Amino acid sequence: MPSFPPQPLLACVPSHRSAEPGSLVVRVDFDNRAELLAADPDVYYVTDHYLNYTSVLLSLSRVTPDVPRDLLGMAHKFVTAHDARRSPSRNRRKRT
Repeated sequence: MPSFPPQPLLACVPSHRSAEPGSLVVRVDFDNRAELLAADPDVYYVTDHYLNYTSVLLSLSRVTPDVPRDLLGMAHKFVTAHDARRSPSRNRRKRT
């Protein structure tokens, strides 16, 4: 069976009880999160638990299908840029 490199997490069902049922937690940077919260606070939100995480909560019952698609695109850009910044230091470590 082929082995694939681990893929970065873009979004998942929130596991913390502070999230509303029917929500999705999506990885975005803090600046984009602030813009999303200001643009549509009925759709995007953050609870105290998620304040220090690079993520935003999305209420799926209040969106059209294009919103999660666009948000996942934003998450993909954030995660891949974040991983690219981390890669050189990972490569410098020697395993013993």
